[in-house]
Amino acid sequence: MKEAAFSLLRDLTEAHGAPGHEDGPRAIFAREMAPLGTLTTDRLGSVLCELSPGTKNTQTQPRVMITAHLDEVGFMVHSITESGFLTVVALGGWWTHTLLAQRVRIRTRTGREHLGIITSTPPHFLSETEKNRVLTIEQLYIDVGASSRRHAEESLGLSPGDVIVPDSRCTPLSDPDLLCAKAFDNRVGVAVTIAALQQLAASSYPSPSQLLGVATVQEEIGCRGAETAAALARPDIALVIEGTPADDTPGYPASARQAVLGKGPQIRVMDPTALMNPKLVRFVTDVATEKSIPYQLAVRRSGGTDARAFTTSGLGVPSVVIGVPARYIHTHNAVIHLDDYLATVALVVEVARRLDSTTIAGFTSFLAP
Repeated sequence: MKEAAFSLLRDLTEAHGAPGHEDGPRAIFAREMAPLGTLTTDRLGSVLCELSPGTKNTQTQPRVMITAHLDEVGFMVHSITESGFLTVVALGGWWTHTLLAQRVRIRTRTGREHLGIITSTPPHFLSETEKNRVLTIEQLYIDVGASSRRHAEESLGLSPGDVIVPDSRCTPLSDPDLLCAKAFDNRVGVAVTIAALQQLAASSYPSPSQLLGVATVQEEIGCRGAETAAALARPDIALVIEGTPADDTPGYPASARQAVLGKGPQIRVMDPTALMNPKLVRFVTDVATEKSIPYQLAVRRSGGTDARAFTTSGLGVPSVVIGVPARYIHTHNAVIHLDDYLATVALVVEVARRLDSTTIAGFTSFLAP
């Protein structure tokens, strides 16, 4: 089981998929989901898989969406200097302290890829003031080994608008259950979505709902794909699967930690962009307790997910975020625990199996006595 999980996570995390250019991870999602049902897309590139219903009457069943976003934080080429260096704009949230001297992969409009290095100044050339200053994205350059702008454009095929992601491979640490890779936000959520739906489709214990697998685009630049995907999927409920930031590293008080590696999936109650349906949150935690699946509750002071768009789509969609804790997200090297991943898959499967019409109606029975 862990070998198959690692293989899927490696494929997904190593795929090139900046916001608006999610072709790599989208192809993997489509490959894995095509045997399960019918695939369609919206006009931004989010993918919907409606699981084949078999003998079920999908016209009367609630539509349960299990969803994760395909994109990762990245960059786009802004311009090329006369000496052949690239300037960039950010696609998603970066802290530039994590970027200097890192390797990146630039993909041209024709599909060619080039290795680049984000430039840095040796400490020998920096004043004390400069050493303590955080650079802005506008002050970063990427060295692709070009001798001039003409060389970059004509020989390498580079141009403004080319997309860039970190260059990083999925690798086990000394503990083989700890995996290091780029893009666990949110390829780990995509992997959970795929694995959970594959288990549900193969199960002799069918779900009482119409199951939808949705992979959204452009989450990292404002949850844009979730807005159009909601119109396509028309869900009655949304299980939003994420790679959530772990807080079990130095600098966080132990008493305030809500996402510790190895302690199970994080169930989010709220963040500044979305209040989760409280009855749904309670339902998910009750299922986790019933099945002895460890979990962690989170009330977030910052951040946001596609739940922002789903909760307010149509007349409103009861939503909950279920996350795999990941250290160092939005960097070249995030870290997850395989046990958390597998526990998240198990929890999503058990929740989906219990979401019948009566249960889902209860989440929004606001006038009930």
